[in-house]
This record gives sequence, structure tokens and C-alpha cells, in this order.
Amino acid sequence: MNNQDKKQEDLSLKLFVVLSRALQSIKKRVEEDIKCLGLNPTEFAVLELIYSKGDQPIQKIGDKVLIASSSITYVVDKLEKKNLIERKPCPKDRRITYAAMTAAGTELMNDVFPKHRAAMQEICAGLDANEKEKMIKQLKKLGYHAQGL
Repeated sequence: MNNQDKKQEDLSLKLFVVLSRALQSIKKRVEEDIKCLGLNPTEFAVLELIYSKGDQPIQKIGDKVLIASSSITYVVDKLEKKNLIERKPCPKDRRITYAAMTAAGTELMNDVFPKHRAAMQEICAGLDANEKEKMIKQLKKLGYHAQGL
């Protein structure tokens, strides 16, 4: 192995460690922000998805919020018991059930989502808008490459 290859490997390892630590720090701050709502991060992610994108087929939620499909029903059940979402059958296909916001869920998100956005801004304030755009582009590129391996 030549020096250039070793340097690339060292940089790749360092990038992985730095990314992991940054994500860990960000997730910790976000979890602290969400915990005060009586929700866990997965529940909040499902609520945020439905709040932002509208009714969602329950079977497709996992792909959009990065949770295992086996956990979706459990999370939807918990949110339904809290009266934040409800199940709605698809009028065109009885095999599909949608998760939809209830009035209480919409009211909660109308109250907390602006605060969440502000918290995300504070967490990411270490970068300016140009740096954020570049980082988003680079991380997408890295993620797509890793998926293709």
C-alpha cells in the first residue's frame, strides 16, 4: 500500500468518526427537545411526516422516517392511543390503511413544530446557509455511494 492509499484510508476513518460524533451530539440535543413533549424521537418523526406531508399509508411510513417496518404498527398504535393520529381506510383499496392527524395531533404540532424548527436552527447554527447546502449535497453523495456498494 502506498502513502496516498494509506492517507485516503486514514481520512475515511477520521470522516466516519467525526460524522458519528456529530450525529450523536445532534441526536442528543434533538431527543432532549422532543422528550419534554412526552414523545420519543420515532413518534415525533411519524407525527412530523404526517403533519408535513399529509395522510400516509401506514405500510410506507417506515421508509420515510427510517424505522423498521415491524415497529410501525407499534408506533402508530401508541400515537393513536394518545389521540394524535387515527387510522383511515383507503377508499380505493381496502388493503391500504392511512395514518392521519387528529385535531389534537394537529393542534399539538401547530404548537410545537415552530419550536422544533427553531431548535434545529440553533443546533445547526454552527454552519452558515452556504455551508449547510454544501454539506447536504456532500452527505447525499456519500450516502448514495454507500447504498450502491
